[in-house]
Amino acid sequence: MKPAVRLWKPVLRAQRRAFSSSARRLDNYAFIGLGQMGYQMARNLQAKLPPSDTIRVFDINKSAADKLVQEMAAQQAGGAAPEVAHSAADAARDADTLITCLPEPKHVKSTYDAIISAFQTEPKRDKSSQSKSRLFIDCSTIDPTSSREVANAVSSAFPNGEGVFVDAPMSGGVVGATAGTLTFMLGAPQSLLGRVEPILLRMGKRVLHCGPQGAGLSAKLANNYLLAIENIATAEAMNLGVKWGLDPKVLASVINVSTGRCWPSEVNNPVPGVVETAPAGRDYAGGFGIGLMRKDLRLAILAAKEAGAELPLASKASEVYEAAESDEKCKGRDFSVVYRWLGGKE
Repeated sequence: MKPAVRLWKPVLRAQRRAFSSSARRLDNYAFIGLGQMGYQMARNLQAKLPPSDTIRVFDINKSAADKLVQEMAAQQAGGAAPEVAHSAADAARDADTLITCLPEPKHVKSTYDAIISAFQTEPKRDKSSQSKSRLFIDCSTIDPTSSREVANAVSSAFPNGEGVFVDAPMSGGVVGATAGTLTFMLGAPQSLLGRVEPILLRMGKRVLHCGPQGAGLSAKLANNYLLAIENIATAEAMNLGVKWGLDPKVLASVINVSTGRCWPSEVNNPVPGVVETAPAGRDYAGGFGIGLMRKDLRLAILAAKEAGAELPLASKASEVYEAAESDEKCKGRDFSVVYRWLGGKE
């Protein structure tokens, strides 16, 4: 941990502002993780905050942060004052609210380790200037156990309720992140809803409170496990019907008014031309990447083992996604490309 502390301290001194001792007059936000989802979420958040607020953004890909801040500064409608941070700890300094959107549990843990290490080396916040606790919102999709470990670390580093960590994974994909229509599954104490919900609604349209910290991730992984299975089953059923000679649009219309109806059949149908807006019609480009589905399925299996829950279909589904992703014709595409891997007619 000591090397990490040495890494952050010069950055913080260079800014001439302590990590936690500055007086608060404005609301300060930080956003860490500017991938396909985080980039759009941060953009929407900044645009809907008042000009009196500030938002500091950070990503290991500095060009992404630079580009985002340029876009924020160029918009005509105002929004919070944007800045590029030099590190995760630099982004977090003076932040009342920090949002993370990162790929894997290891990234979430290392980011919060860096933030906590920097905090512990700086003077404690002057309680006379403390109007509210720091709020840490993690929108990453990770396993609930890892999330609880980070929550406990934050709680220990910020005693007396000075800092609180909640999980808020989302659904809606890049399209939803861009349009600001995401659904967030929140794991947080009931007492925090009034503070957390308005922030999330600047990036989405719905917040579902699932229970205490960790519950949002449990709900997200259970949903995505079901989605993973439904997607394979839809691809198999569509492939079966087409090989029997059925018109794919006719088959889809039957399924979508019958008991087989599901999101992969109705919205993200895997057969090109059945749903014009689906990734299948764009050579499976965009959408929810097959690699991300593999990751979420792996996390669901891990969480199920920890909970003692049986998932009889999980191992076979994992094999299907692994094989499809390793196929050059499917790699990097939307997870509905399983239909192509099955040999479906396009």
